[in-house]
Amino acid sequence: MPTKRDYYEILGVTKSGTSQEIKTAYRKLALKWHPDKNPTNRAESEQKFKEINEAYQVLSDAKKRQTYDQFGHAAFDPSSGMGGNPFGGATRQGPFTWSYNTSGGSPFQGGDFGDPFEIFEQFFGGGFSRASKPRYGLSVTFMEAIGGVTKGVSIDGKKHQIKVPAGAGDGTRISYDAFDVTIDVKPHSRYRRDGYDLFVDHQITFSLATLGGTTKVETISRPLELKVRPGTASHTTIRLRGEGVPHLRGSGKGDMYVRLMVKIPENISREQRQALAQLRQVGL
Repeated sequence: MPTKRDYYEILGVTKSGTSQEIKTAYRKLALKWHPDKNPTNRAESEQKFKEINEAYQVLSDAKKRQTYDQFGHAAFDPSSGMGGNPFGGATRQGPFTWSYNTSGGSPFQGGDFGDPFEIFEQFFGGGFSRASKPRYGLSVTFMEAIGGVTKGVSIDGKKHQIKVPAGAGDGTRISYDAFDVTIDVKPHSRYRRDGYDLFVDHQITFSLATLGGTTKVETISRPLELKVRPGTASHTTIRLRGEGVPHLRGSGKGDMYVRLMVKIPENISREQRQALAQLRQVGL
C-alpha cells in the first residue's frame, strides 16, 4: 500500500492524546487549511485538508482508533485482508459537516466533506455573525445540556425564559431577535462527551475480568447490565448503541463507550492474600 503519514503526526498530537485534544487540534488545522482560506495555494490546501479530515475520522472514533493503534494503516487497506475503508458509510466528517460547493466544484468527489464556516458558531460560540447583536453566556450543567432545560434569566432588567434544547453542546448558540445566547456547559465528574457520543471509565474486579460475568453500568438515563467475557483485558472498550446524547436536530442519539478498568486493590485481607498466593503458585 502507498506510504501514508501517521494520523497522530498529521494532527500534531501524541498517541496518548485525549479525544478533546484531538478535536481541538483538528479544528485548528481544519480552519487553517480550508481551501477557501488559501486561494493562492489551493492544491496544497485541498490535499492537507483532506488528509486532516481522514486522520480525524479515525482518531475521533474510539473503535477505529483502537484498531489503528494496533494495526496502523493496514487495518483499513482492502488489499491487506484486514478490513476496508474506515470512511465507508460515514456521515460525520469531524465536528464540521457541510456540503462543499464552490464555483470550481468539489475537490473531494465521492466524499462528504463540508464547510466548517457554515456551522462555525455552533461549535465556537460565534465569530461570523451577520448581525450585530448583544451576546450573553448561559451556564448549564452537563446533564441539563443533554436533557434540555429552560432557564430564567434577566437581561437589561427584563426577564426572559431561555430554552436550551436537548443535545446542546458547549458553544451552541441560540439566536433571538434582540440578542444571542451562547451555551457554556460545565464538565461532568464521570462522563466525557465528544459530539453526540459519551465516554466513561467503569471499574471491574480482577476476578470478574478473569472469570467473566455481569456488571451494572450507569448510563445517563438508566442502569444497564453489561456482560463481561472471561479473560477481558483492562481498558477494553464496549460500545452501547443509542445510549449517548440526543441529536440536536432530528431523532436518534449518539453512543456510549464504556472502558472497562480492572481494579487492583491497594489493601487486601489475609484471606485474599492467601488466595492470591495460591493462584500465583498455579501460574495465575
